[in-house]
Amino acid sequence: MKKYLLASVAGVAALAMSGAAMAEIIVATAGPMTGQYASFGAQMKAGAEQAVADINAAGGVNGEMLVLEVGDDACDPKQAVAVANQMVGKNVAFIAGHFCSGSSIPASQVYAEESIIQITPASTNPKYTEERAGPGTYRVCGRDDQQGKVAGELLAGEFGDKNIAVIHDKTAYGKGLADATKAVMNGLGKQEALYEAYTAGEKDYTALVSKLKSEKVDVLYVGGYHTEAGLLKRQMADQGMDTILVSGDALVTDEYWSITGPTGAGTLMTFPPDPRNNAAAAAVVAALEAAEKTTEGYALYTYAAMQTWAAAATSAGTTDYDAVVEKLDEGKFATVLGEVSFDEKGDVSLPGYVWYEWKDGSYSYR
Repeated sequence: MKKYLLASVAGVAALAMSGAAMAEIIVATAGPMTGQYASFGAQMKAGAEQAVADINAAGGVNGEMLVLEVGDDACDPKQAVAVANQMVGKNVAFIAGHFCSGSSIPASQVYAEESIIQITPASTNPKYTEERAGPGTYRVCGRDDQQGKVAGELLAGEFGDKNIAVIHDKTAYGKGLADATKAVMNGLGKQEALYEAYTAGEKDYTALVSKLKSEKVDVLYVGGYHTEAGLLKRQMADQGMDTILVSGDALVTDEYWSITGPTGAGTLMTFPPDPRNNAAAAAVVAALEAAEKTTEGYALYTYAAMQTWAAAATSAGTTDYDAVVEKLDEGKFATVLGEVSFDEKGDVSLPGYVWYEWKDGSYSYR
């Protein structure tokens, strides 16, 4: 079995001088630390850093201190695999990552092969657990089919008499979310006026917006990220459209409003109940705010991923892969998200998705 506890350079020196060595447990988070989705990487990094600090302040894991590694995959699948291999080389015991489903899924193959436990705080594509790479693959977030059910029901119900378009960015996350939403909506008898793909990373969506305008689209469901969704909303307004934009959890960043400005008012999105309102998260939120770090989006989800693994490893009395997996499979863990447990696929048992609305520069419950 792969061993994860490495003597640090400082510990080796201490051993030579005092006969006592301090061991370290290397853990990691990985996501888009750079690039157009870097705001989500900042959320993950903030949560992971605070979790490691708090766990160490409480005595570490089995008396040993955690050391955090941070990987940048820029939400690129190939880069994600490279990052995963780098983490293998650094002998990490655990990875809280990645963010994008298109990164987490291929990276999970590497972690599974190398007996590294992975808990993603944010990857919602069902394939991640439905085609699970190994027994140590988990998530503390929901799934696209859960999110799509909530969105599809709203579109078919509240907007059943409107012209609806469904578009996606061709990513594992965006297409998966759009298709899940479309399937539920169609199953309830509502057909979309338009179903299209767009290319992520572009700045000018005039042609697509013009097509939406010609189809008299009242409601636009976007399976994709905040950058493109924000541009689409703003460019629709520029063409005189008052179309309501509806999307998912990738809009939980203040950058969305930075892109849209006041035109973003009325945008709807699905996300789980705000964990910042949990009593168990109060101290963590206060610490992050005091350090002027973000508390939004997936910061607390990353904290909870670290928290859950640390609790399981403490219960096991070791960071041994099989022992910790056994504890994760059978245990219930108190976290900033509430009580966490996992089913046989590695999916989490937590409250589902609710609706938020953007207005006045922030999002709140609808």
